[in-house]
This record gives sequence, C-alpha cells and structure tokens, in this order.
Amino acid sequence: MTCDDEVRYDIDRLPSRDETRALYDSVGWGAYTDDMDALIRGLENSAVVVTARSGGELVGLARIVSDRATIAYLQDILVHPSCRRRGIATALVTRAFAPFERVRQHVLLTDAEPGQRAFYESLGFTEIRDLPGQGCRSFVRFNP
Repeated sequence: MTCDDEVRYDIDRLPSRDETRALYDSVGWGAYTDDMDALIRGLENSAVVVTARSGGELVGLARIVSDRATIAYLQDILVHPSCRRRGIATALVTRAFAPFERVRQHVLLTDAEPGQRAFYESLGFTEIRDLPGQGCRSFVRFNP
C-alpha cells in the first residue's frame, strides 16, 4: 500500500468488512479482528466514523462514541503504517470531533507508545494526571 495519491475523507461511509480487517490488522489490533462481527457492529453503532482513502484504498479511520450532549469519546484512530506522518491522523481526529465542538468532554484512552502524548497534546488534549486541581481519575476494565 502506498499513499502517493491525494487523501480523501468521508464521514459515515463505513468501509467493507475486508477493508476494516486489513486496516486493523496492519496496526496490530488483532484483538478487534478476532471478533469481526463485534467490530462491524461497533462501527455501525458509532456516533461518527471518518475514513481516509488514498488511491481508493482505506488508509485510515477514526470513530467517536457519544451521547451527543455531554461526552464524545474517540474510540479508534488508525492510520496504515505506510501512510503515517502525513497529517492523516490529525485530519481524522479533527473531522471526527467536528460535530461535537459544543460537547464539553472530549475523551480518549490510548496506550503508552512513544509519541502518543505529543500527538494528542498537539490536538489540545491533556493527560488526565496533568489536569491542575481537577482531582480526576481515570479507570478502565477490560473483559477477557
């Protein structure tokens, strides 16, 4: 896969099952593709799904889970490894959150890969432990 062509972004045009599997597998998210039916239902039930295509091929995806009033949660942001560092992730996140600009809480949970913090901070996010005087905690539970 190459990203030599212009990147086109679509909102709420879901990728095919095969495209979805290929993109998620390309970034090593096999825990999602182990149950493709659940992943497809997750995409279908998301508040917003934004895709990025180059030369007609799916190269990126972001999706938001939201109540559309008080919280918008960035569930997934993926860019094919061969297409990184081209502004695609930034464009996906910006487009995904656009319908929720008046929603108070924009939230995400991510792993501790190097570079993650700087990327999300560049988009205006603050790591919860760095919020001054908020006394916030973040909890998560993963089912096996």
